[in-house]
Amino acid sequence: MLFEDVTLVDEHFKLRRHMYLGVYGACIDYLGDAPPPNAYRYGETYGAGRSLLLTPGFYNAHSHAPMHVLRGYGENLALDDWLQRRIFPFEDRLTADDIFWACKMGIAEMLRFGIVSTTDMYMRGEAMGRAFATSDIKANFSVGTICMADRDFRDLPQYAETLALREQFHNWGDGKLRVEFSLHGEYTSHQRVAATLAEAAAETGSAIHVHVAETAAEVAGCKERHGGLSPVQYLDSLGFFEMPVTAAHCVHIDGADIAILKQKRVSVAHCPKSNLKLASGFCPAARLLAAGVNVALGTDSVASNNNLNMLEELKTFALIHKGISGDATLITPAEALYAATRAGALAQGREDCGLLKEGWRADIAVFDIDRIYMRPAHDLLNNLVYAGCGSDVCLTMVDGGVLYRDGSFPTLDIEELLYHTDETCRRVLDELAAAPQ
Repeated sequence: MLFEDVTLVDEHFKLRRHMYLGVYGACIDYLGDAPPPNAYRYGETYGAGRSLLLTPGFYNAHSHAPMHVLRGYGENLALDDWLQRRIFPFEDRLTADDIFWACKMGIAEMLRFGIVSTTDMYMRGEAMGRAFATSDIKANFSVGTICMADRDFRDLPQYAETLALREQFHNWGDGKLRVEFSLHGEYTSHQRVAATLAEAAAETGSAIHVHVAETAAEVAGCKERHGGLSPVQYLDSLGFFEMPVTAAHCVHIDGADIAILKQKRVSVAHCPKSNLKLASGFCPAARLLAAGVNVALGTDSVASNNNLNMLEELKTFALIHKGISGDATLITPAEALYAATRAGALAQGREDCGLLKEGWRADIAVFDIDRIYMRPAHDLLNNLVYAGCGSDVCLTMVDGGVLYRDGSFPTLDIEELLYHTDETCRRVLDELAAAPQ
């Protein structure tokens, strides 16, 4: 495909107008301010006569895609009550088929909003892997481990399941899918489980996904359980950060924690909307960025967000840190877009992704900017972050393949997904209503 006479965000996160971008195979083959001499090789042209803005596709650094069926189910609750009273009882009744269809629905929503890849943690990994593979989206996914018993992780079913998933899905589709190890969190695991999971990840060369310091209560409990160590210090003491790690949330961290995260090259998945909704607090993103920590953006699940609209996440990210700090210069639109794109790709270990650059993977979000709220265009990047809508995405491309385009999803049957997810909700709610109270 050849994108013709468009505005785009270049590799330096600067706007360039009247550009041409050619995609051949999985990669960006041409980028210039004049038509390519061999334009015919790209086949279809897209953009002529339209006002379009091309950005790198969004990389969702922390999500639970199959939780689509829980949107709106647990509202106005603190995190612990939300989990124990609403989320866990519902999830206990989900089958592998439920998770397959719900995951695909989550994928559809991500593609609709320009997300090309996700770092996902949930359960029934084989169902997740099939959902990601048949949708053709990118994903780093894992089976979350919750175990309070004094056990070696390698004796738990999650270990065997993860190894089987790596055999089946790791590097599937020319690297589109990657299987990681995952610890749900310090407060939902025994120390031996956490330590041996880190060992298992090192033995297999796997990255790790984990929730860290999401609430003040979690941090206080960790310090009480582990001799005054914060969650970051505790995990570091277990050798957890010797492999690439995506640490979700990192809301309640201090200077010592930030120094560890920087030294161990941990990527932080900042989830501003989820943290606001659950009243968890504010990740010190500005301090993390100043220290040189890789800060990416995550939506978390639709149960705690309540959507996968990454542009809303960018806007929230760009605004809240100004407000809580009193410094209006913090988090520029370019920094917000970087966090949602290149930083997320780096968190996933995808070195040739997250930028519009010749030779790099063609992961692209295309915005229709012919909108009244996008005028005047003093600076389209400012307009995109502060005024744009996620529904302005008109095309989402992953490794050169169009997965969403002007209302259609080439790899997904939306009516089929709606039917199955509606049936899941009906059945589970009936089961919950019939359960002893």
